[in-house]
Amino acid sequence: MLAAGAASYNIPVWAGQAAATGGTMWQAPPSPVGLDAASEARIDAILAQMSVEEKVAQTIQPDISSITPADLAKYKFGSILAGGNSAPGKNEKAPAPEWLKLADAFWRAADTADWKGPKIPLMWGIDAVHGHANIVGATIFPQNIGLGATRNPDLIRRIGEVTAREMVITGLDWDFSPTLAVARDDRWGRSYESFSENPEIVKAYAGAIVEGLQGKAGTDAFLGDGKVIATAKHFVGDGGTAGGKDQGDTPGDAATLRDIHGAGYPVAIAAGVQSIMASFSSVGGKKVHGDRDLLTVALKDQMRFDGLVVGDWNAHGQVEGCTNVNCPASINAGLDMYMAPDSWKDLYDNTLKQARSGEIPATRLDDAVRRILRVKMRAGLFAKGAPSTRPLAGQFQLLGSPEHRAVARQAVRESLVLLKNNANVLPIKPGANLLVTGAGADNISMQSGGWTITWQGSDLKNADFKNAQSIFAGLKEAAAKAGGSAHLSADGRYAAKPDVAVVVFGEGPYAEMVGDRSTLEFSPRDKAALETLKRLRAAGIPTVSVFLSGRPMWVNPEINASDAFVAAFLPGSEGGGVADVLLAGADGKPQSDFRGKLSFSWPKRVDQTPLNVGDPGYDPLFAFGYGLTYAERGDLPQLSEQRPAASASGADGDYFARGTLPPGWTFAASDSVAISAIDRRAQEDSRRIDFAGGAAQSVRLQAAQPIDISREANAELSVQVEYRVDRAPDAPVTLGVDGVSVPVTDALRKAPPGEWQLLTVPLRCLKTAGANMGKVGAPFVLSTNGKLTVVVSDVRVASAAVPQDVCAF
Repeated sequence: MLAAGAASYNIPVWAGQAAATGGTMWQAPPSPVGLDAASEARIDAILAQMSVEEKVAQTIQPDISSITPADLAKYKFGSILAGGNSAPGKNEKAPAPEWLKLADAFWRAADTADWKGPKIPLMWGIDAVHGHANIVGATIFPQNIGLGATRNPDLIRRIGEVTAREMVITGLDWDFSPTLAVARDDRWGRSYESFSENPEIVKAYAGAIVEGLQGKAGTDAFLGDGKVIATAKHFVGDGGTAGGKDQGDTPGDAATLRDIHGAGYPVAIAAGVQSIMASFSSVGGKKVHGDRDLLTVALKDQMRFDGLVVGDWNAHGQVEGCTNVNCPASINAGLDMYMAPDSWKDLYDNTLKQARSGEIPATRLDDAVRRILRVKMRAGLFAKGAPSTRPLAGQFQLLGSPEHRAVARQAVRESLVLLKNNANVLPIKPGANLLVTGAGADNISMQSGGWTITWQGSDLKNADFKNAQSIFAGLKEAAAKAGGSAHLSADGRYAAKPDVAVVVFGEGPYAEMVGDRSTLEFSPRDKAALETLKRLRAAGIPTVSVFLSGRPMWVNPEINASDAFVAAFLPGSEGGGVADVLLAGADGKPQSDFRGKLSFSWPKRVDQTPLNVGDPGYDPLFAFGYGLTYAERGDLPQLSEQRPAASASGADGDYFARGTLPPGWTFAASDSVAISAIDRRAQEDSRRIDFAGGAAQSVRLQAAQPIDISREANAELSVQVEYRVDRAPDAPVTLGVDGVSVPVTDALRKAPPGEWQLLTVPLRCLKTAGANMGKVGAPFVLSTNGKLTVVVSDVRVASAAVPQDVCAF
């Protein structure tokens, strides 16, 4: 463990803390909002006039991709949401005015509906988790993992303020943020949504971000102009699942659940948070969406939370005995609003029947609706007009404004963590000629990560990011101001020898499920960066690595090949913030010093998962709180690159990428099929597959042991294959998993010979055809009885926009 550069933090002893608060009792200071007698009386009057149909409709939240304003007027739902891949007109890159226009359309639908009693306004929720990043042109802040490194709650508050302001501009009034997960296993694909592995950091930020979004409770600013409803999520234990598996099970005793994973919720409640989202995960084998002890006893009774509890994306369907369209157990456990993106119609019908029969008691239904109405009343929605008539609405020039971007740029500067600085390579001296290379150098999508314009944040170009700057563009601008220059090289080659090389590399964008990994080793997925670093260093060029990632990773080989190494995490839209710290000004002095301190422990070995400060035998490479400044010596000795025997446990979203397979996986082929390695982007990173012709020919990716991709199938993910046809098929071709497949002959025949294509097969097609998605031995099987030559470079499970009838092929 390295002590240099480490900040001093008092790490609580969990058992002692539990004893001090009385066993497993959940406690929270009373919310400063409090119950208002006049408002409660008004709610009583509204409830008395509502029909049971109207009450049930308040508890159901459809997604805009599956509901129209006409539907909303008919059913009178209490809320809608825009999920990660949902947007006006199903256009994920829809301009901001289209969002406001649609917000007005849905608001009018609710306003003109045939109400039995008073009109009840609509709420629209969205995941603005690092700025209002679903919207093209909005300010994109660093992901939470980077913000955790800033140790600056006041900055977090200002980020909340900017996010709320930009949401109001586009007509939205409810943010599914902040995430208060305490990620304890960095293999979890949502680790970057967590501020820290240490609950003390999460506690320090919880109130600040809520106040930024909602305004300070107890003042006139609370949920006033330019403010939105905040949501603390995901209650509870989402960051503690065994093996870091998304939507998995969180083991451990009740005190650990409360003191670690639940640490941020009392603070958020004390700050007046109005919504809490239930976790997809299980605790002790029981799904939280059906756990009354957590949703009602702990949250509502013991912590006295009086806002609304909203569900996650069809998560109620995972409760024992439930489906997506039928789950009285969830509302009876304490859920107030089902998130039913595409299951809303049948769920409404079934919930209405259960309310009428008494299976859902009238008192429980009334309590759920009361909480929803209470939040709407506190947010002023009963008094507000259409979204476009509200203060700030339609001021699109404020999206990504210089003032807002300045806050984001400060966040980038303060989130960067310097891990190595041999021979004081940094800061880069004025007048230097910089070579800038690496997959992330000029890639705003990669530096922003998931939940950016699209759910997974992938398949985007720099042109899609209005009001944003890549890291290369920021370096080029800063270098010129200091009398130097910066040149971009895709492959790291150069004509004139540079003074310094800056290599920007790391993880590609991902979100939940797709981001889960079986190991934290970086190199098997991307050897290009390491090869570039070694080549440049061998040429005597000082190398500076800027590592983009949603978690700490085992990058010992890359650190060894670098003179300086910076953990930039996922900085968002302001690439210039990186240049502010790396480059000295014209006077030779640093423009900004490094301030970031690790909010997650950095692994010394590949097999150090989980790795958390305070654990027995804690022995990281860089400890929690580590982070160098320019005043400290940054020399680092050679690190061990020894790897333990590979575990054959599973795979992340990439099944075959850059020429590598997950540990223990193999390409298997029948006798008449030949497989050979060829080059596409790098040496032998693709496989040429020759089908000679004959019965029962197939090639398959064989997993080391069966994998469970049922979550991915339910989440509308797809198998994606990057391929090139060198000889078109002369017989039918199928693609599938194990013994279930779909025809892909037409796609392969229509593919222009020699050109790379992308083939997308939704997992639901295979599930509908009978595949057991919970136990898949071969997640890629290509079969034909004829002749075919195809080259495959990548096989992955990913999010993709596909037509509803795509299974027909």
